[in-house]
Amino acid sequence: MENKMINILLIEDDEVDVMNMQRAFKKNNITNPLYVAANGLEALDILRGQGTPTIPRERRLILLDLNMPKMNGIEFLRELRLDPELKPIPVIVLTTSNEDKDKVEAYNLNVAGYILKPVTFSNFVQTMATLNKYWTLSEIP
Repeated sequence: MENKMINILLIEDDEVDVMNMQRAFKKNNITNPLYVAANGLEALDILRGQGTPTIPRERRLILLDLNMPKMNGIEFLRELRLDPELKPIPVIVLTTSNEDKDKVEAYNLNVAGYILKPVTFSNFVQTMATLNKYWTLSEIP
């Protein structure tokens, strides 16, 4: 099972959402390492090995919020897709933005999925359980 471990980078500026994610992981017994960046700039530093914490270079998955300070999710995706080393990392958008323009832009930047954040914690836990099944089945290099 060790080779199925996926290094997950959560890019989220809302501390409550970060705590909810950690609680949802615990409730679903998700043991994948969860790294957190508060914005796109911090995330790029972490992914490039220039920030703290450092995230392993293999088997990475990004959970991305769109509405963040300094560098928002769409700007982050543009930068990520321009970097040959980071370009292949799968990204799942997890956001409150239900704007069609954000969905279209995200999919144009090759996201693996676009999920609206559930309002209730119990629905959030269910969403994380479903995502866990997805990335457990996915072949992530």
